This record gives sequence, structure tokens and C-alpha cells, in this order.
Amino acid sequence: MPYFTSFQLTPAADRIIRADWYRPSGAASRGTVLVAHGYKGFKNYGMFPRIGELLSVDYDVIVFNFSHNGVGEELTEFTELEKFARNTCSLEQEDLLALVEAVRGGVLPADDGSQPEAGRLFLLGHSKGGGGVLLFGLDHAELVDGIISWNGIASFDLYSEEEKRMMREEGRAFTVNARTKQQMPLDLVILEDLEANAERFDLVGRIGSLRVPAVLIQGERDGKHLLAGSARLKEAQPELEWLMVPGGDHRFNTVHPYEGDTEAFLEAIRLTRQWLEGHSR
Repeated sequence: MPYFTSFQLTPAADRIIRADWYRPSGAASRGTVLVAHGYKGFKNYGMFPRIGELLSVDYDVIVFNFSHNGVGEELTEFTELEKFARNTCSLEQEDLLALVEAVRGGVLPADDGSQPEAGRLFLLGHSKGGGGVLLFGLDHAELVDGIISWNGIASFDLYSEEEKRMMREEGRAFTVNARTKQQMPLDLVILEDLEANAERFDLVGRIGSLRVPAVLIQGERDGKHLLAGSARLKEAQPELEWLMVPGGDHRFNTVHPYEGDTEAFLEAIRLTRQWLEGHSR
């Protein structure tokens, strides 16, 4: 059975990256896969632990929380909403860089002193995390060997006009968490970060220069705007692979709390493993 150990990485005093490292159950690891969650997501949400279990047959898999995703030491509840309010795209990229450098440098704070396989490093992101790993590949091609976007975004502007108006006029807006019904704050710093880095964060405009192998794995019933975004990315970068999962929705028909594997989820895993194997030689 796959097993994992948990660790924390602290790139700054107020930033804790909580992570689970799923050890490979095969004879040897073929590389390491870092798994990034999306907007209002976290590593213990729904399918994410199962991703770690299924991909760790022959890979080290690290499923982690961004430091400002709003979920603290309780792991399954949004108890750090003041951090969520300041969770900029730039912060998430810094978190990802800290984690990548720790893996590449062999300095993960594992209890037993062991380290994941650093010879090949892949990034897998879901939804906003999918856009985030593409951005990381554009900025740090030398640090990664492949990018996998699951139902990923093509634009980091995830906010309604009303939310943006409130951020500008009042300094803070609120977005409702449909699952928990929490009013989750969004501070002006998020919008300022998007505007200050508009050129850097322009995935469609930059994707043509991507030098890292990458694949989009998407449910055919994913959101229309996300499917359209993938089409724009593919048009701008024809070498980008785009694989469709029949009948799959945004979470490949899985739910939270997790109620078991679905056909669409297992197909996404199969496509992911097949793609990884093709780029792990």
C-alpha cells in the first residue's frame, strides 16, 4: 500500500507550506511529481490524497498546500482567512519555487532524513494550480522536466467585476465558499499583483515560448470558459498536448468528502501516468 509522511516547509516567518510526501511503492522512483491545488482548494480536499496514492506506484509524489490558501494546521477547514485574503499569484509562485528548490537541493525536512528522487521533477496542477504550474514552467524551464495541467485555467483573473470594484473602492471584497458558506476575504493586494504582473501572468501570450514538455488533461464537461481557454493555449502553442477525458467534469466527477474513484478520474490518472512514463526515460 502507498504510504506518506507529512512535512512543513517554512520559506518565511509567516509562510508554512504543509505537504504530504507519498513514497513510491515500486522498486525505484522514476522522479518526483509536485501536485498543486486550485482556488479555494487544499491538499486534503476530495481527490488530492488519492492522486498521491495512485501516482506513487513508481514516483515520489508531494501533495501540498500553498502557504496562504487559508487552510491551517486543522488541514480540512479554512481557519486562516486573513492569509487567504492576501494569497497573490506571486506568493504561490514563490511557494512553488521554494518547494522545487528544496526537492532539487535534497533538503526537504523529512523526519527520517530521506529525500525524493530529484533527477526528474514534474509539476501537476488542478484548475488555478494548472495555470500556476504552466507559469512556473515559463519562468523556470531549467528547474522542471514536465508540466501537467488538470482542467487548468488560462487566465489568473478569477474575480467578478463586483469583487474587483470592492477591492478597489473598499480595499477588500468577499467571495462565498459554496461548500462551507464562508465569506472569504479578498484584499486589494491580490488585484494589484495581477495588474503589476499582467505581462508575466499572460499565459496565452507567453505560452508560445514554453520550453518544457506540457500536457493539458481536461474533462469534456469542464467549464466552457476553461475549455475555451485551453483552446486558446493550444492555438498559441501547437506543441502543447491536449487530452480529453470523456464525461469528466471539473473534478473528474469526484466529490468532497471523497466517495471513491470515478471512471473519469481513473482515466485522468491513466493519461497522466502514460504521459509521465513517456517523459521519464
